[in-house]
Amino acid sequence: MRDLAYKALGARDELSKKNICEPTIAQIAAFLDEDENAVSAALEAISEPISMYEPIFTDGGGEGMCVMDQISDENCNDGAWIENIALNEALKKLSERERSVIDLRFYLGKTQMEIADEIGISQAQVSRIEKAALEKIKNQM
Repeated sequence: MRDLAYKALGARDELSKKNICEPTIAQIAAFLDEDENAVSAALEAISEPISMYEPIFTDGGGEGMCVMDQISDENCNDGAWIENIALNEALKKLSERERSVIDLRFYLGKTQMEIADEIGISQAQVSRIEKAALEKIKNQM
């Protein structure tokens, strides 16, 4: 992949000199007789990652604009993202049994009776484990 990326960079330079403009991925792929998706993936693989808080614009004296300001996800807001991280961290602090009950109950949608049958304890014990686990999660968050 790295070899293809470096060939693509060379081809981009060569095509830029010929056409006096930046070539498209399709043009580079055609020049190299390679698959367009492969060329795109190879170029992405060697690109340097940047910080989400990398400034991309500043008006001179005030607040600048960052990469993060240009990214949006209508299905997820910052609050939900942060809560998800906090929930995952809280789940890591549960015992194996507590985590198992929470997974079965809330992620797989099983009833307390189904969980009790599956792990070989009473429904009342499942209820106590669930209640204690939820309290621990609530305190962690």
